[in-house]
Amino acid sequence: MREIDRLTTERNGIPSLVLMENAATATARAVAEHLGGGVAGKSILVLCGCGNNGGDGAATARLLALAGARVDVVLLGRIEDARGDARTNFESVQNPASGSSVKFFECRSDDDWNALRDNELRNHDLTKPYAIVVDALFGTGLTRPLEGVHKEAVSYLRRLREPAEEGDSSVAAVISIDVPSGLNSDSAQPIGEAVHADVTVAMTAPKVANVLPPASGYNGKLIVADIGSPVEIIQEAGSRLFVSEAGDARRWLVQTRYTPESYKNTHGHVLVIAGSRGFTGAAALCGNAAMRSGAGLVTVATPASAQPVVAAQVMPEVMTASLAETDRGAVSDLAEGYVLKLTEHAEVVAIGPGLSWEDDRTRNLVRSVVERRETAVVIDADGLNCLAPWPAALRGSGDLPVILTPHMGEMLRLMGADDKSALDDRVAVAREFAVAHEVIVVLKGTRSLIAAPDGRVFVNPTGNAGLGTAGAGDTLTGIIAGFLAQAYATLRSDADALEAIIAALYIGGLAGDLAAQEIGMRTMVASDIREHLGAAICTLDPEGEMPR
Repeated sequence: MREIDRLTTERNGIPSLVLMENAATATARAVAEHLGGGVAGKSILVLCGCGNNGGDGAATARLLALAGARVDVVLLGRIEDARGDARTNFESVQNPASGSSVKFFECRSDDDWNALRDNELRNHDLTKPYAIVVDALFGTGLTRPLEGVHKEAVSYLRRLREPAEEGDSSVAAVISIDVPSGLNSDSAQPIGEAVHADVTVAMTAPKVANVLPPASGYNGKLIVADIGSPVEIIQEAGSRLFVSEAGDARRWLVQTRYTPESYKNTHGHVLVIAGSRGFTGAAALCGNAAMRSGAGLVTVATPASAQPVVAAQVMPEVMTASLAETDRGAVSDLAEGYVLKLTEHAEVVAIGPGLSWEDDRTRNLVRSVVERRETAVVIDADGLNCLAPWPAALRGSGDLPVILTPHMGEMLRLMGADDKSALDDRVAVAREFAVAHEVIVVLKGTRSLIAAPDGRVFVNPTGNAGLGTAGAGDTLTGIIAGFLAQAYATLRSDADALEAIIAALYIGGLAGDLAAQEIGMRTMVASDIREHLGAAICTLDPEGEMPR
């Protein structure tokens, strides 16, 4: 971010002070929106450090005061310790224009802070109660835990957010600038005491701590503010970590819109190889989700003894096929020839949900389907277990991509690891595995990740805890397979598997969010996600879903 700011100033002639003013404008706007549109007459506390983040806070205070707020600015440090634009803004609020409603307090020592805090408790100097506290202590430069007066200030903020008694409505909301103070912006792991914000305004682009859990849990609502840096300079930064946005999913939906001439064959055929005796629900959930996602045709191929049950569970539009099975009712490698014949009519194969993996014959079939594939293959659940640890010689390709959709436990097995600490850095794990084996890895969990063979990783921001329910993974596999089938059938040689997967995760998570809004997270089941796919798609591309 420092390099982006520098290049913005050098190439585009935008002074750094203007960038700071733009950051303050974005923050002041967030404060006003949180208060319902206006700040006049509201009491606001701005806590500042001596760095540029504090300078953003001081400029924010000035703008809020001009809009009619009563603003207390507390600098934890001395103005003479600040430099550049930050110092300019501190001096501006220390000596405000006549009539300005800004009070400036400089805490040069721990004793100064303690005295100020005690005065506030006795309501002597500071204005209270506060409607909003702006956290401008530390931005992107912090790499070690807070200590001393800064740690005390964060503890003070936590107390301000706690009701004094039941029913107390005077609790202050906290709005952090860039990242909640106390977090290392480059890390998903909290490094110590940190601010729990209600809103975080990230400048130019989100930081790692803004989007990856558990650190992202400190951010509250995340707003990404454009402060003037051109897109070209941001792209030149060479980031390999991205956040999926609604626009990504919308663009894919527009590319694959139904046309007046389209019909089932132009929307793609999904072959699902799934299920076993006693584990038929996973196969049905996967097939139904693929159908509901917009695929034109879906066939669920399942062991012969499971086929009647699966046929009774799937939607009437979903076809089924029976496969040779083991004595335990799992698919056998004797079915290989028939399976390969079925794949001839499919754009994509999904394999694994409810498949079982205890028999060598089942594992042999899964390996053969992947090795001899003529389509993209999505591997989930027991399909992954059948291939764990992942064979070094088994690789994906651009023309025939292999998509893995593990949860954390399955990822450990694919890696051949036992210690959960191997997954501490999920981004690095997903990226390294995808690059090493030329596969696309969808690492499921809170903020699921999509890792591409070229090293890029995409964070999916949609979804909620209600999606952690039985069958949600099978449903997601069906959505991914359905989107891939549509892409390959509609776009043909122009189809991009990664774009389809990004859209599938975003829309699947959005469907879960819409389901939660309607019925809550607690009672959500996997089929609720499927049944809200249409609403999610219409939310993103309403024009494309209406007949012409």
